Parts: sequence; structure tokens; C-alpha cells
Amino acid sequence: MTLTAPPAAARSPIRRWSALGVLAAAVLLLAIDGTVLALAVPKLTESLSPTAEQVLWIGDVYSLALAGLLALMGSLADRLGRKRVLLTGSVLFGLVSLLAAFATSAETLIVARLLLGVAGATLMPSTLSLIRNLFPDAAERTRAVAIWSTSFGAGSAIGPMVGGLLLEHFWWGSVFLINVPVMVLVVGSGLVLLPESRDPSPGRFDWFSAVLSMVAVVPIVYAITHLATSGVSPLIVACVVLGLAAGTVFVRRQRRLPNPMLDVDLFRGAAFSGAVAANVIAIFALVGLLFFFSQYVQFVRGFSPLQAGLAELPATLAEIVVIGLVGVAITRLGRGRAIAVSLAVAAAGLALLAPAASQGAYVWLGLCLVPVGLGVGLAMTLAGDAIISAAPPHKAGSVSAVTETANELGVVLGIAVLGSLLTSVYRSGLTLPASLPPEVRAAATDSLGAALRVLDGPPAQAARDAFLAAMQTTSLVAAGFTLVAAAVAAWLIPSR
Repeated sequence: MTLTAPPAAARSPIRRWSALGVLAAAVLLLAIDGTVLALAVPKLTESLSPTAEQVLWIGDVYSLALAGLLALMGSLADRLGRKRVLLTGSVLFGLVSLLAAFATSAETLIVARLLLGVAGATLMPSTLSLIRNLFPDAAERTRAVAIWSTSFGAGSAIGPMVGGLLLEHFWWGSVFLINVPVMVLVVGSGLVLLPESRDPSPGRFDWFSAVLSMVAVVPIVYAITHLATSGVSPLIVACVVLGLAAGTVFVRRQRRLPNPMLDVDLFRGAAFSGAVAANVIAIFALVGLLFFFSQYVQFVRGFSPLQAGLAELPATLAEIVVIGLVGVAITRLGRGRAIAVSLAVAAAGLALLAPAASQGAYVWLGLCLVPVGLGVGLAMTLAGDAIISAAPPHKAGSVSAVTETANELGVVLGIAVLGSLLTSVYRSGLTLPASLPPEVRAAATDSLGAALRVLDGPPAQAARDAFLAAMQTTSLVAAGFTLVAAAVAAWLIPSR
């Protein structure tokens, strides 16, 4: 069995970096796919007439499947072969995208989104674990992870732009059709360029651990995503208790097994735990920013979806610059200090975004997005590299799943925590005329998008002002979280 990249691949820089391009294309598409759906909801609602509960499941089931299966798929990739799992998942992702694009009912779309989450879970750990084996040299691997991280962040940023462009010209299903040609490219080039690698001595597969990993993650993710909309309820409490209980049993079982699905003792190392925490907070800040910034530029400034996507480009371009800075940052500062400084830079950008949002010219907003993209991109790169470097090559898949689960947890927390804070501040700051009918008032307090559909004149402007104030508060809170993460990184992660 193959343990690492074949010698030919290892000796050929062109082949190695071309293979990285295949992996970057896969993760770029996954990140885009996670952000374009929100823009398509109004059109698919008109077409499929889903209930409110079905709309929630269309959005939720992808994240639930993805987060719940990452650990399992990372372990399977170590056993079956990372290239094999990646290409199989790519084929499935492309086929299911066709099902989603041409869905004729809400039920069919929910099933398609579930299967897209399953396929996505096979792709994400395999991309990062293949990087671990393709680039045995630490300096090269750090640059490779920088490109991988940039692809993830760039996909999240350009997703709204791509979605807006498609929705201005085509039907809602077009946002899924873009997956097909990319996956054809990934499969075709991956068959030629990607080396196979696997764990030579995986031991017996533990199905009970696989089930425990899903039961530990899925209820927690569900509770986080629904806490903002439904508040604390018996179901939310039950989900948290179930997830924590399953997680406790999972950890104890992994410590007893001779070949665990996940080496939980890695978390005893301060550097590893600090890198995971930094990764979660970096994604938390970036996704939270994109969540409220996209609404702000569309509803308050009147940008179209395409213009809103273009408005986020400074953050994406800054993330690309990270590829050239990562080596200098580690050499001059060391890993821990470099992560801390990058998170502090991101925090400064988030804090400056609050006053810039009140300015008439967009240029101030664009300038504030640069330190956010630069800081988050650098922190993600260094933290992700620290995580996968902590694992031996034969366990790259299962440990890469830790990075991906951290990314997914950051996405969920960013939307749930910062999104619920934004909504709460918006509602508390909204002042409406007492003469408004109850149904209009209810719609206006639900969200700014709903308010602009039922209000005009001074009440509509009052809603915009309330959202602006909420966005500024949320940006400052996100900056505070990111600054705390910088302190944690400086404390826990060595800077040798």
C-alpha cells in the first residue's frame, strides 16, 4: 500500500503544484456552494412553494450532514485511499448538483441538499490530507496550505457575486449547475495528477465510534443554528445534552482503542488546541462579517447582489496576498505570534468597519475589508498548517477532519451568534409609528428585508438606520471575539 505521495510526484514540483490546483478548485467550489443558496431562496420559494419549515431544512440539512460526517469520512479516506474517496465524492457531488438544479419539489431539494452534504464531507478532509502527503517539506506545505485557505475564503467571498450574476440571468437552479463543470475538471485532472495515499495499518474500523462522532456533532450544530430563531426550548436543551454525552463517550472510547478514529490526546497539546481555537474564531469572524455585510450593502446602500459580491472583493484579494506573506510571518514572528498578530489585524479591521459604515463613500468600507481578509487569511493558513503538521502522514485524513470540523463550527457559530445578535439589536433599535397594522409591524421587526417589502418613506429609513446601528454593534463584538482569540493564540501556541 502507498503511504505517502509516490516518488515521481514528490520529485516533480510542476506535478505537485498542479495537484494542489485540483484540490484548491474542489474546496473553492465547496465554499461557493455554501454561500450561493441564500441568494436563491426568494426565487426557489416562488417556484417550489416550500413551507417555512422546509425552507429551514433546505438550508440546514447541508450543514448538518457535512459537519456530522467529516470525522467519519476523514477516517475512511485514511483507510480506503484519499484520492479514491475524493474522486468518488466529486462524482457524487456533480450528479447530486444536477438533482438539486432540476428539483421539482421542496422534498426533492431537501434530499439533494442532504446528499450534497454527504459528498462535501468526503471532499474536504481528503483535500487537506492529500496536501499533507504531497508536501513533506514544511515550508512548501505552509505555502500550499495558504493557497488552500485562500481558496476556501475566496469561495465564501465570491459566492454571493457568482450567485447574483447567475440569478440576474437564469433560474434559481443555475446556482447548482456551476458545480458540474468544475467537478468534471476535478475528476479528470485528479485521475492524472493526484497520488494515492492511505494509512498502512488502520486496524479494524470502529462503527460505534463513527456513530458516536455523528451523534456528538449533529445535535450541537442543530442547537446552535436554531437557538437564534426558536430560543431556548426543550428540544434545544435535549440536543445539547445528547451531543455532549455522545462526545464524552466518544473521547473515552478513543483513548482506549489501539487504533482510534481520532487521536484525542493531540488536544492535550496547547499548540494543537490553540490552533484549533484560532481556526474556529478566524472563520467565525469572516463568515459573520460576510453575513451582515452582504445584507448591509444590499438593503442599506441599495447594491444589487452582483454589486454586493464585488464589494467584498477587497477581503478576497487581501487573502491572496497572504500566500506571499506567510513565510515571512513565520520567520520573523514564529507561528504563535504570527497567528496572534494576524488575528489582531483582523480585529482592527472589524472595529474600523463600524465607523466606516456611516460614511457615504464605499472606499472606506473597502479599505477596512483589507485588514480583515489579510488577518483572517493568515490566521487560517498558519492554524491549519499547525493542525495537520501535528499529525503523522498516515493519520492525515482523520486529523484534517478536525480542521474541517473547526471550519464548519466557525461557519455555524458566525451565522448563529453574530446573526442573532444583529437581529436582536435591530429589533430593539427599531422605532415604528404606532398606527402601523400588526401584520406590517410583525414583518418589519422580523428582518430588514421583510421591512423594506412592507414599508416605505420615513419608516423604511428608520428600519435602515436600525440595521446600520445593529451592524456596527455586531462588527465591534466580532472584533472583541477576534482580539480574545489573538491573546489565546499568543498564550498557547509556541513561536519557535
